[in-house]
Amino acid sequence: MSLPTCLSTTIANTELSSCLYNASGPLCSDEKQLHALGESTAGAILSKSATLKAQSGNEEPRYVETPWGSINSMGLPNLGYEFYADFAKETVNHKKPYFMSVSGLSLNDNVHIIKELANFEHIAAIELNLSCPNVPGKPQTGYDFEQSRLVLEAVMAQAKQPVGVKLPPYFDIPHFEMMADILNDFPISFVTCINSVGNGLVIDTDKESVVIKPKQGFGGIGGDFVKPTALANVRKFYTLLNKDISIIGCGGVKSGTDAFEHILCGASAVQVGTQLMREGTGCFDRIAKELADIMQTKGYSTLNDFKGRLKDIE
Repeated sequence: MSLPTCLSTTIANTELSSCLYNASGPLCSDEKQLHALGESTAGAILSKSATLKAQSGNEEPRYVETPWGSINSMGLPNLGYEFYADFAKETVNHKKPYFMSVSGLSLNDNVHIIKELANFEHIAAIELNLSCPNVPGKPQTGYDFEQSRLVLEAVMAQAKQPVGVKLPPYFDIPHFEMMADILNDFPISFVTCINSVGNGLVIDTDKESVVIKPKQGFGGIGGDFVKPTALANVRKFYTLLNKDISIIGCGGVKSGTDAFEHILCGASAVQVGTQLMREGTGCFDRIAKELADIMQTKGYSTLNDFKGRLKDIE
């Protein structure tokens, strides 16, 4: 008789009933969308990345699905940090953690937001976005190692809630090591790997045109195409970071197999982005059932039975 499977996990000292929840971006911008996440089987609710003031984002079309995923240049459309902070109290009835994503457009903005969030209850943790590739004129902080350290020094001095960071994808081994050295110097609770692969280009050959309007068609790539890069980032940071820093996998997750691979690489939880946009909140229940089936087949009853146990070829 097989043992029952448990998909629960702990992030930032907070227990999640399921290791699956939404990535910040798709379907988490307004009250209706956030409540829908609360009513789903997702293990947590993560807000849209919040700026100091509400903003409408980039011109449309700014999100296009492809057979292998998606391209977007949303430009951080959101209702402003005060809305998402106030919404925290509404999540109590959903009986699951509420995480808030913060993406100030400057260091001063981030420090101000983090300082103000200390006054709000029911925010279980903050995900500091160091990796949005789609705001014109704003480089990704996560690729500037010196600036990343300055941001963390300033933010961590003001934070009351646990803080994690969402990183851009890295590709060179020295860059993994440089960022890990920085993160290991701070009481970071978790690291989310990865945000979209920035500045891809998708072309409509019939129209001989790009498919999104902002930035002459350049946008962040998500979905199937980014999974190998996401897995590599999860694995490398799992091996480099202090073991009290959890890894959250994000990128190319549309099935239980995808989630299993992220956890095998070292992820304690897994976020779903492009597939959530495509399928809606029902994806969490489906992916959870597929993951549980894989675990039962392999004789695993908890995530810790296989988390981080990826084998090398000898």
